Amino acid sequence: MSTPFRYAHSGLGQWMEAAEACLRGLQPVPAAANLGFVYVTDLYANRLPDILDYLRVHSGVAHWVGSVGIGVCATAQEYLDESAMAVMLGEFPAHSFRVFGNVTELAQLSEQAGGFEVGGRPAHYALVHGDARNIEVPDLVEALAARMQSGFVTGGITSSRFQSQQVADAVVHGGLSGVMFGDQVPVMTRLTQGVTPIAAPHQVTASHENILISLDGRPALDVLNEDIGEILARDLSRAAGYIFAALTVSGSDTGDYLVRNLIGADTNERLVAISEVVPAQGEVVFCRRDASAAREDMLRMLNELKQALTATPRGAVYYSCLGRGAGLFGADSVELKLIREVLGEFPLVGFFANGEISHDRLYGYTGVLTLFL
Repeated sequence: MSTPFRYAHSGLGQWMEAAEACLRGLQPVPAAANLGFVYVTDLYANRLPDILDYLRVHSGVAHWVGSVGIGVCATAQEYLDESAMAVMLGEFPAHSFRVFGNVTELAQLSEQAGGFEVGGRPAHYALVHGDARNIEVPDLVEALAARMQSGFVTGGITSSRFQSQQVADAVVHGGLSGVMFGDQVPVMTRLTQGVTPIAAPHQVTASHENILISLDGRPALDVLNEDIGEILARDLSRAAGYIFAALTVSGSDTGDYLVRNLIGADTNERLVAISEVVPAQGEVVFCRRDASAAREDMLRMLNELKQALTATPRGAVYYSCLGRGAGLFGADSVELKLIREVLGEFPLVGFFANGEISHDRLYGYTGVLTLFL
């Protein structure tokens, strides 16, 4: 039987108290533990170097990855907008992973030390964290995924009102960082969307940058109003935070789409603006976001994983959008408890992100669950 990971979490006010509590929860630290995951809320962001040093020294684990979030999560527990940290220690085969540091542009990705190998073998999968202030992060994610044997990376974008920081054996910021794994480390990952399509997808027949001009040969605003119904169409401001535009993912066999905000409408020219450049000849589907839709899709994802699993996972990381959590699922860690209810009890840590990474792209309003088997 494979050895489960160790994990701990704490919401004690001072960083030292929380770190000490986590360290106590990790005892006894397994002698074979060789990679740590640490997620702290942004109220601890300025002490992240101290936290990392403390955990490294007192656990004896040299390699660490992680990030900062406005919220962090652990098994069946979420901490939102409060001082907290979640820590997990994993045991991996020798030479089966490699932490890589801060990559801020595409040229660096190709030039980084060690390239795309782990222990002399091709890297299979990567777990990453990114800085939202770097506009190249989506391109970096796509380029990194293309260099993985599996074509997959998962992760999240740091969310912070203060310092946007990640951990990659040191505290870094400004780009993409994380850990690459070889194929000796089996993982399973799925994504859950936080929205439900209202109607069928529409073909983009005219657009300019982020502006939808026409859909299916008709004015974009007319199509939107028809999909959302007369009541919301009377006052589009009422649709804010409830209705979204989603760009369908070309070639996806799982119905994935990239959810983006509606940011404006021109009632004279009948245009709709969204928070994403619209690809030529793409498809757009208008979606609703509510608790029932999110819960339904979350359960779909979890039951798919349950059917595929042959044993309890050793550990897991979960990245959820800031727009999910208590604001969507309800208080008392409902979103995290759903994972435990369907898949069982196992170590899990993660954070509430400013964008979620799955496969080779950046999503929004999603949850990305990665299981270490």
